[in-house]
Amino acid sequence: MPGNIGRGASPGEVRTILENHASFKRGRVTTRQEAHWVLRAQCGDREALELLLRAAEPMLRRYLSGLVGGGDAQDVLQNVLFVIYRKLTWLEDPALFRPWAFRIASREAFRWLRRRARRAEETVAEATLEAMPAPVERPPDDLLAELHRLDGISPASRAVLMLHFQEDLPLADVAAILGIPLGTAKSRLAYGLAALRRQLVRDRRT
Repeated sequence: MPGNIGRGASPGEVRTILENHASFKRGRVTTRQEAHWVLRAQCGDREALELLLRAAEPMLRRYLSGLVGGGDAQDVLQNVLFVIYRKLTWLEDPALFRPWAFRIASREAFRWLRRRARRAEETVAEATLEAMPAPVERPPDDLLAELHRLDGISPASRAVLMLHFQEDLPLADVAAILGIPLGTAKSRLAYGLAALRRQLVRDRRT
């Protein structure tokens, strides 16, 4: 197995290799040349590694721009180049470098898109929650006093219930204390109250 080019390199050295790509002008690089650089890089040749990454950068950026958009492509590209740097040792067939690099780029792009979609959904959901009025019903004091004994209420909802009802703090202050958005505090309050209502129903049946 060729020497592991990723081990023993300092973060500063990795950044230097990646930052140098900006000045590279793409030429015509054959798969044979890429395979040659892969073999040299796997044996610890830093110059070959840098040439390989520089040559790969334009095609990978072009591909990523089509997947994630030009605004995010550079950030994803840096992740891709770093993965290539770290895993190049394990590429068994140097002639397959290009499809291997595109596979890594695809994986990183899809991961980035999933994260972006989740952030967008969370932003919309949080805005919706913040616009909702907060529940105003106050549970019975004896039930609040027994919060720590009740099953079915998460610690997160229990904290909101206690701060809001027992300590008489506004929900905005509760959210600040717990380090959560106001919409999340409203949601936890609603879940906690629903659990308390279920507990009240159970108590009346017994």
